[in-house]
Amino acid sequence: MLLKKYKTHFFDSLKNSQDEQEIESFFFILTEYLHNLKRVDLALNPNFELSDAEVEKWNIILADLQQEKPIQYIMGETWFYGLRFEVNENTLIPRPETEELIEWIIESQKSKVKSQKFDILDIGTGSGCIPISLKANLPQANVSAIDVSEKALEVAKRNAISNKVEINFIQTNILEVEDLSQLPTPNSQLPTSFDIIVSNPPYVRNLEKEEIKKNVLEYEPHLALFVEDTDALLFYRKIAQLALKNLTPNGLLFFEINQYLGKETVELLQNLGFKNIELKKDIYGNDRMIRCEK
Repeated sequence: MLLKKYKTHFFDSLKNSQDEQEIESFFFILTEYLHNLKRVDLALNPNFELSDAEVEKWNIILADLQQEKPIQYIMGETWFYGLRFEVNENTLIPRPETEELIEWIIESQKSKVKSQKFDILDIGTGSGCIPISLKANLPQANVSAIDVSEKALEVAKRNAISNKVEINFIQTNILEVEDLSQLPTPNSQLPTSFDIIVSNPPYVRNLEKEEIKKNVLEYEPHLALFVEDTDALLFYRKIAQLALKNLTPNGLLFFEINQYLGKETVELLQNLGFKNIELKKDIYGNDRMIRCEK
């Protein structure tokens, strides 16, 4: 079958569940993933032929897309801040907004001397996209990362290896930690204090579930997404309290936040005594990240 003929079938099969722009994006992502063909290659080779085995591969993927399974989980990979990451049902799919958080952290360190060492801790690391991207761009940093999920950490460790960076991974439930410097580490001793602590913790309230698309709600790990309506800032409060103990003087705390709770998160940090609190919007104009100093 000609690929251009299959394209028509592909579009017709998804038009009731996806908009045309998204279907087109899926199609060209998959032609590169399955055949190493970019859009320009298809334009130059309109009679590209699919074998029966290749058609079967497309059909299997198409069936998953019809069930609104995320294309990143179908392929088992995604790109984030210029790096390739393995993802599966145990890890959230990294978002463009989180790339903005990475950029903000990197910018905050631009004035430092290249040889100057400093310590970064990521809390709730998932696929490892935050610490790995930071280490790749700030090689002088000593980077550690925490997650409660053993399966997520297995993915994060593979991602660190494939991206050729060294990260100190620790499995623990952050809500049960009293002092970050006392965490058990299998390979090395954690610093007693950190220059930067960053977290993109669970922040979606159950009352917001109706806003969540099926591809997120039915496939991505709820452990990494949702908090109870009655205590939506649970993780922010706990991490901020630990940051007061374990950040260096004038150390920086960065959060990705719930867009509806920017004011409340700022007030929480003010009440705990943080200074120079800055609330920042993402590319979509939503309150999405906070930086503050100890």
